[in-house]
Parts: sequence; structure tokens; C-alpha cells
Amino acid sequence: MSKNLVIVESPAKAKTIENYLGQDFTVKSSFGHVRDLPEHDMGVDVEHGFQPSYEISSDKVKVISELKKLAKDAEVWLATDDDREGEAISWHLKEALGLPDDTKRIVFREITKSALQNAIARPRTIDADLVDAQQARRILDRLVGYELSPVLWKKIRIGKQNLSAGRVQSVAVRIIVEREREIDAFKSKSSYKITARFDLGNGKILNAELPRNFTTEDEAVKFLERCVGAQFSIKNLEVKPAKKTPAPPFTTSTLQQEASRKLSFSVAQTMSVAQRLYEAGKISYMRTDSTNLSEEALDKAKQQITREYGQDFHHRRIFKTKSESAQEAHEAIRPTDFSTLQGSSDRNEQRLYELIWKRAIASQMSDAQLERTTATIGISTTNEELVAQGEVIKFEGFLKVYMESSDEEGDEEQKGMLPPLNISQILNLADMKATERFTRNPPRYTEASLVKKLEEMGIGRPSTYAPTISTILKREYIVKEDRPGTEREFKEFTLASDQIKSKVNKEIYGSEKSKLFPTSAGMVVNDFLVSHFNDIIDYSFTANVEKDFDHIAEGSLAWRQMIKNFYTPFQKKIAEVKEEAFDKSLTSRDLGEDPATGKKVSVRIGKYGPYVQIGDVEDEEKPRFASLQKGQLMESITLDEAFELFKLPRQVGFYEDKDLVVNVGKFGPYVKHDGKYYSLARTDDPMAVTEERLIQIITEKRVAELSRTIKEFSEDADVKVLNGKYGPYIAFGKKNVKIPKGTEPGALTYEEVVKLAAETPDKPAGRGAARKPAAKAAPKEPAAKSPAAKTAAKSAAAKKPAAKKAAGKS
Repeated sequence: MSKNLVIVESPAKAKTIENYLGQDFTVKSSFGHVRDLPEHDMGVDVEHGFQPSYEISSDKVKVISELKKLAKDAEVWLATDDDREGEAISWHLKEALGLPDDTKRIVFREITKSALQNAIARPRTIDADLVDAQQARRILDRLVGYELSPVLWKKIRIGKQNLSAGRVQSVAVRIIVEREREIDAFKSKSSYKITARFDLGNGKILNAELPRNFTTEDEAVKFLERCVGAQFSIKNLEVKPAKKTPAPPFTTSTLQQEASRKLSFSVAQTMSVAQRLYEAGKISYMRTDSTNLSEEALDKAKQQITREYGQDFHHRRIFKTKSESAQEAHEAIRPTDFSTLQGSSDRNEQRLYELIWKRAIASQMSDAQLERTTATIGISTTNEELVAQGEVIKFEGFLKVYMESSDEEGDEEQKGMLPPLNISQILNLADMKATERFTRNPPRYTEASLVKKLEEMGIGRPSTYAPTISTILKREYIVKEDRPGTEREFKEFTLASDQIKSKVNKEIYGSEKSKLFPTSAGMVVNDFLVSHFNDIIDYSFTANVEKDFDHIAEGSLAWRQMIKNFYTPFQKKIAEVKEEAFDKSLTSRDLGEDPATGKKVSVRIGKYGPYVQIGDVEDEEKPRFASLQKGQLMESITLDEAFELFKLPRQVGFYEDKDLVVNVGKFGPYVKHDGKYYSLARTDDPMAVTEERLIQIITEKRVAELSRTIKEFSEDADVKVLNGKYGPYIAFGKKNVKIPKGTEPGALTYEEVVKLAAETPDKPAGRGAARKPAAKAAPKEPAAKSPAAKTAAKSAAAKKPAAKKAAGKS
């Protein structure tokens, strides 16, 4: 046993660090958090200063036992991440292992040999203020969730599972709900944009436009009429130098935003991939709100830039972080070695590494030097002038490496270079168009733009964005999906050869890709919280709570006092709301009457989601029900749309002498045929899909299933060898099992499959460990019902008698 035991939270991180520290150090992982508040109890003693009761997580009992043995005869170094959560993990480890208060704590922002040596040379003790800040967040969130969730269960009786409310998550839902209502209330207005094309000969075209739009069709047409027979000439040419400056290196927030725009990564995926790059020693720590770069990083960036591009391309920059809470001692996200271009053999890791490398390098490069030309075009018959603009890059600078993208919709395309022009030059009009254009509603949030909004409002911190979005998606308060656009007509008037012609064109507008939409449940919960607990999900209040956590971390505010200031009025409000009567208007809305029967038509939300109801339960005849379709909301569905829902299920035709029945279920529209269900595509309208299309869907699904199955086993129908997205694998009941390299999937025997399943361990959960939470693990099938589970259990038990015996003793 070595004399030094270094404890980190991630096994991948442990492996990288051990390679650097050498044989005098043993590096072990805690596999994330080891203690937490109890799962089935609040675990906070409100009467005694909000004292928390922590317990070792059930899946970490063995880990703690092993670490205690290793720590007994060694000097312990706690080396968890350099943020509040990492500090809290170190403190919990100290408490769980019974270590002294002066146990050495080391921190580093990158996993490199020099960073580790510097950390070992400058140990400190655990920072109690940082721990208290993290404790305060955890305890406050537990109090809110534990006190508020039961009120939701009682007052809003919807869904199959009990509702829950989180402090920051509820604010995020509120942002999305309010944006949806902005969009619903938005009234689009039309105007007419004037564009012109001039033929300069030799295949050269000059594009120009009027710098203002006309509000009416009449104004636009009259303008075209004034241009009939007009002479067009270059009235003025203006050439101005311009420049573009690079963006600062990435913070957590800006990395999440740019990875979403450029790589189509979700926020959670970005953090997962970045975590692996950090643990492999390829990038600096990825939870940061600082744009600062160390002197060493600045020097290395300069070396790389001058070596690859030349001295002219280097420009040293020191970026000042805008966030008040940012710690300038921390760094932006950057490569640990700028000369390393290949960060990983994994495709997604390499794509993210390249993004981080380019952004960091570009931040230390010269401005791009541009030349912008504006040509003003006079019209002989009117005082109005057309404008043509072009842009030429004179010196690439940082653009040689990187160009920041934007999540704003409708960004203009890069302007190209204008053809050679002279003042007073007469232009030949090819055509001029007045095209009807419509104002756009406020854009829905993507994950990236929601993170940006939260950051701008001071809500949450780098470590909270990903779990916040993941939580509200998991609770189904919001959904992330694509939605098709709607067709609309627009008018276009064209002047060519001194004649004006008009036509009506069609366009698709309003299509959405990977946008966040509120669900009816999310809107109901939001409205209840806004109505009764507005202070808790008030934007300013939530931002001020974050500032309080910062003050605790700085040592200027006592965490117990901060919690008391919050909890006293909160608890009083909880008691008041509990006494209030149940408000049915939150979960139902009257739409009108059924003209055929005179019965009331209403929309409600219940155990299986929102639905329309014709009639009442008190009526002699049983009410009729129909579920809302995807994208329909309780608060906006109309009476006509409600009646449309009762046209489902639709019998569309027959195939193989069996009915084809279209309906909408929990997972969207589907066709039922011969007892089997086949999902319709997103582009298929369940109210209009044809028999031919349904037969195509069924046939394609059958072909896909046949090609997916490599081998089946007569011993157990639940065991199959299948082709998956990432190659062949074994579906063993509800467990997916990898096939070893070099093994022919089709040649596997049933006995070999059972053995492989028994040898496949469950992945541990926790920060820095496996990404799949234990709570989501597939439930085990009863032995009598699943031959696969029964066989695997027997095989595993036979291989691990000692573990079984030990479990029996405990």
C-alpha cells in the first residue's frame, strides 16, 4: 500500500491522475456523491437551525468501506472538482471516512502533470464557506420540494405520478410558458419588401433593395408603377473599413449554447462529453463562468498561433468576465495543450474538443479586417433610393479558425463582394419585386437559448443548467421536439420589361426544430405556483437567492440565517394554501355545447393527460372522451378543434383482410392492424392519412424488424441477438448485453448468451460515474415470468457465493 491516497469522484479521472502522480500515490474514486439527505424523509431539522441529517447512499456503503481500509495507513488527499459541489463531496468524504479536519484538500482546473504537481505542493484544508453554500442550496431545494410538492398533489390532481416542484426548475418552466403565451397572443402583420436585380452584362448581377418596407399592397404597387420606364444609376459609392473581433473563450453557458447550435448537442450531452474530455486531461474544468485565461495558457496559445499562422495573426487579449459571481482565479474552458489537435478518437468528443480548441485559439488572434461597400442607386422618377451592400475580407485574422454562430432566427447571410461599379453608371433593370412578408412571433426557446436566458437573469449557476433542463423534461412539464410548419399564401408583384405582373405564392412558416414547448400539465402547475407562490418563482427573487449563495461562499452570510429568512414566510404561505378550497378551473375549461345533444363540452386534464369531454358524469348517458393530440394545449384548443378529436379512431380501410384503424395514443398517432401497433411519422396527419400510406408504414416496419433480428432462441423468446444503432448486441429480457469483439453474433449459443448476460454488471450511478441514474434501471422480471432473468440470476448466484453470503448477513 502506498503512503498517499488521493480520492477523486470519477474513475476515469482517477485513472488519468494516477498515470501522472506515480507509484507513491494510489488514486481511488468515490463514484460521485457518497452522502445525501435521506430519500424518503425530509432530513432537515427545522426546529434546530435546519440541521441536516445525512446518510451514506445505499450504493456507496461498499465504496466507503473500501476507502476506509485504504485510508487507515495512508495520508489522504481529497481531490474532487474545484467548485462548490466538489468541495461538498470532499467534506462528505471527510465525514464519512472519519478523517481529521486538517485533511489535505487539493484543487486543479486541468488534469496535467504540472497542474497536479502544483496542487500537491500547495494543499489546503476544506473550505467551509464553499461547503456551506452548497449545503444551503441542497437544503433550501429540499425544503421547497418537500413542502410544496404535497400541496401540488392535493390541489392539482393530474398525472399518473405525484407532481413535484423545484425552485429553479419552476422558474425555467415559467419562462417557457410565458413565451408560449406571447406567441399565442402574437398577431402577425404583413408588409411589402422591394428588391431589384440589375444586369451588368457578362453574367454579373447586382442585387439591391429599398431600405424600408411598405405597409400596404397599394403603396407597394404604386412604387413599382413609378419605376416603370425609370432610369437607374449609381448615385454614390461609399467604401469603409470595418473589423470583426473574436468572442471570448467558452464558459459553461456559452459552450452549451454553441454546441447546441453548431453540433446539435443537448445541454446534458455537452456536459457529459466535456466531462470525459476533462477527465482524460484534454480540457480545463468545464464548470466555470470565467472567461479568464492563465498566463501559461496565453503563452501556449501565442506559440501555436505564430507557429501555424504567423505573427500577424496573434493578438493577446485579456477578457473580463461580466458575471459578478465569476471567480477570476478560475479559467475559461480551453485545451490543456494547444498543440494537441486530436483530443479523442470518439467522434463526439473530438467534435466538442475542436470547438473548444478553435474558440480558445481564436480569442487570442487578430481582428478580421473588412471592407464594406455601400452603393446608393438613384431612380429618375422618385426620390426613393435603392441600396446594394457588399463586404470583402481584407485580412482573415481569427476568421481563419473560427466564426461564432447565433441562435437568432432570420440572421442575414454573409454579404458577398459587389461587382465593379462607378458613380453615374447607368444600370439595366432585370426585374424589381414587391414581396409580401410577415412579422415573426417571438422565437420559442431551444435548450441553448433557455440557458442564455437563465444566465442573463442571474438564475442558476454553471453546474445547474443541465440538471434543471433535464428535470423539467423528465417531469414532462415541457417537451423538446420538432413540429411541422403551416402553409400560407403571400403575394408578389414583379416589374419586368416595363410591365407589372402579380401572382400568389405559397410558403411554409412556423416550422420548429428541437424547440421547448410547455405541456398542459406544465402550464397548470405554473399557473398554480404563480397564483399562490409568486415570490418563490419570481425572477428577481430567484436571482437574489443565487446571490445569497454567493455571499455564503464568500463567508459574508451565515447559511442558517439565509435559510431562515427564506423559510419563515414560505412555511406561512404553505399553511395558508393548504386551507384553500380546490380550484377546478385550473384543471378544466368549458368550451361550449355540442349542437347535436346540447351537452356541455369541456377540456380537462387527468391521470393520462389532457382530454376533451362531451357530457357530465352525472348525466344518464356516459360522457364521451377524446385525448388531445400532440401540440394541442388545454388553454388554447377551440370548440371546433375539440369536435375534430372525436373523429378518431378512424377506420381507414383494410389490409390482409384486417381493419386499419388510426388513433392517437400516449406516444402519438398510430395505426392498429391485426392486434399490432405501428407509429405514424411526424409528417402524417391522423385525420387525413390514406390506406396506401398506412400499408407502406406497416410494410416498412416489418422489413426493418426482419433485418434487425440476427438470431432468436427456442429456449426463451425474450432473448435475441439484434442489430442496433451501434452494432449487434444481445437483448436479454430487459437487459442489453454487449457482444465481445471477434465474436460472430449469429454463431452465439444460448448458453454463451446466458453467460455474457450474467457477467454484465449494472453501472454505478453518481457524479462522475455512469450517466444513467439508478432510479431508471429496468425493473427485474419475476423469475416465474422471465426465463431469461431466471437463468441469468442462477448463473450470477453460482459465480458469486461469497457476495450472496455477505448479503445474507447484512
